[in-house]
Amino acid sequence: MTAAGAAPLADVDVRYRALVDVASALASHAELDDLFRSLRGHIEPLIEFSFVAVSLRNGHDDSLVLRYFEPQSVEAVRLLGTTYPVEGTYPGRAVRTGRVVYVPHVEAGGPYPSAILTEYGIRTYCAVPLVTPRGVIGSLNFGCERSDAYTEGDLDLMTHVAKIVAAAVENALSLETVRRQQTALARERDQLDLLLEVTNAVVTQLDTRALFRAVAPALRRCCSADFAALTLYDPEARVLRKHACDAGGRDAPELIPRAVEHSLDRSPSGLVFREGRPRLFTRDELVSFPEHAFFIDHGIHSACSVPLATAQGVLGTLDMAACAPDAFSPAQFGLITRVAGQIAIAVQNAVSYERIEQLNAQLGREKLYLEDEIWSEHRFEDIIGRSPALRRVLREVETVAPTESTVLITGETGSGKELVARAIHRLSERADQTFVRLNCAAIPTGLLESELFGHEKGAFTGAISQRIGRFELAHRGTVFLDEIGEIPLELQPKLLRVLQEREFERLGSARTLRTDARLIAATNRDLGALVAEQQFREDLYYRLNVFPIEVPPLRERREDIPMLVRHFAQQFARRMKKSIETIPADAMDALVAYDWPGNIRELQNLVERAVILSSGPTLDVPAIASMPRGRTTLPVESGESLEAMERRHVLAALEGANWVIGGPNGAAQRLGLKRSTLQFRMRKLGITRPAPAR
Repeated sequence: MTAAGAAPLADVDVRYRALVDVASALASHAELDDLFRSLRGHIEPLIEFSFVAVSLRNGHDDSLVLRYFEPQSVEAVRLLGTTYPVEGTYPGRAVRTGRVVYVPHVEAGGPYPSAILTEYGIRTYCAVPLVTPRGVIGSLNFGCERSDAYTEGDLDLMTHVAKIVAAAVENALSLETVRRQQTALARERDQLDLLLEVTNAVVTQLDTRALFRAVAPALRRCCSADFAALTLYDPEARVLRKHACDAGGRDAPELIPRAVEHSLDRSPSGLVFREGRPRLFTRDELVSFPEHAFFIDHGIHSACSVPLATAQGVLGTLDMAACAPDAFSPAQFGLITRVAGQIAIAVQNAVSYERIEQLNAQLGREKLYLEDEIWSEHRFEDIIGRSPALRRVLREVETVAPTESTVLITGETGSGKELVARAIHRLSERADQTFVRLNCAAIPTGLLESELFGHEKGAFTGAISQRIGRFELAHRGTVFLDEIGEIPLELQPKLLRVLQEREFERLGSARTLRTDARLIAATNRDLGALVAEQQFREDLYYRLNVFPIEVPPLRERREDIPMLVRHFAQQFARRMKKSIETIPADAMDALVAYDWPGNIRELQNLVERAVILSSGPTLDVPAIASMPRGRTTLPVESGESLEAMERRHVLAALEGANWVIGGPNGAAQRLGLKRSTLQFRMRKLGITRPAPAR
């Protein structure tokens, strides 16, 4: 006889031998789902039950998750994954106390899961804790349709079964964690390989198009993109522009939208650029943008755009599109953002490299230009003189220099107009930038446009390479156009456009360039008269004549002549390694009395010749002051007016040159004047060539 409620010994032996079989069977399952599917079949011979369930602890909070439920049904499947608290539930009590919770008579109003049990007709319920050496990981739950269906022996057997199930579940969970970690490591390794591929492409490319061609295969690996594009922000135009495109081997240029520029407000790229965070776009969202025709024509159903962010700000966006719906997900943002970060670094390097190349080219051009300027600039360092007329000019220079206004300098040839222009530049905020000069009268008419605005290779016969024009060279600096009255009428509209719009095109190019060059112009001609004669545009004249400065001729600042003579004499003496200590008073008086039709340039040339031929410490002016050649003294006669003296001087030069004005032996060369200046003086003095004798 056995005690009441105890099983016969033979039955006990059978049960415990069955437990060994259950332990062996459950231990063979490495997958948690496989273990649960086989659970009923293994324990059904040991324990009577109508249903069996497994709840496991949620590692994130104090709750339980229903992971297994038998019998399987639509309702049971719906219950899988249900989360419920430990407190106030039968399974929670078993987990919290580590003891079996036996409910011989289930009532509908009892703790969870009483309502579910009564729905399935369960009268007896038992929650057995799943205990492992590391603690309680959940509960194994049994139910029977009979009330008070289990004995103490049954509960003891359930405890042993729960220990076996707990060990198997913990083993499966451990393996699942290991596999999850291995999967994560493999994914991380793949991502690192992909990022390494991108990095290798980044460090070897300094051109954005070549960079994108190298990066595109990696992009196709990290997401299911059919199209990818690189869109960069143009801060000057305040628009986004597509710089490169990839279409998985297809003809990408034919697949990108025709619109080169993209609005910051009405394009997917613009929204992402402004928000600075990645975004997904469905087909319905895509077709609401102006580029909708492109999306529809190419069957695009989803897109993803990621900002190209750097420490200095967002450079643009990395855009991807796919024909499949939901091809992109927020889970991909991390990897795509890392790829975009690498691309952003490369783009920033490419832009910096391009900028450095431009600056190097600019510096190279400026160096060559300045080397040429060294040989052609005035041979004195500053403006010499203290006359009231000169002080008036200097006050005007100080007034206009800090502004950005255009300045028109007028005055006779040789009066120092370029020196005034350099003084304006030196006193302006552009003093550290380039001062670029061009004498418009010294350039053939057919080449003047190229000199001013540059040309492309092959723009005209002889254009064997690209040339940078003076306005492009003087960007952020000052451009000085001397003899601006000589600019042809057909070229004047283009000059007016530069002054008003600050933009132009090189010869042979349709690309519009911008320049921030300040213009200072000079002329010895009467532009107002030229406007009246329709030889100069009226609108250009008014645009140039914003701030006119008239440089006085040397005869109107005679008190400055002694200072200029001493300055030039010492300058040339040092250069020729001579010592000039004295300038005779009579020579100085003659120099002051002379009318100087060639102004400072004529005086400078005369003093240079005097220094060359002076053999001692005294400047021997009368010995060489031949005007014209062959005379030994300056033509100063008692009672003679300056104008009469100048007229006689010019007539003598013309007669000595047989009335030839230009050329190496002409009167202009003898007087040290330009041909146009001599012609101007002749008109002013009423000098005409006499008719030949008959």
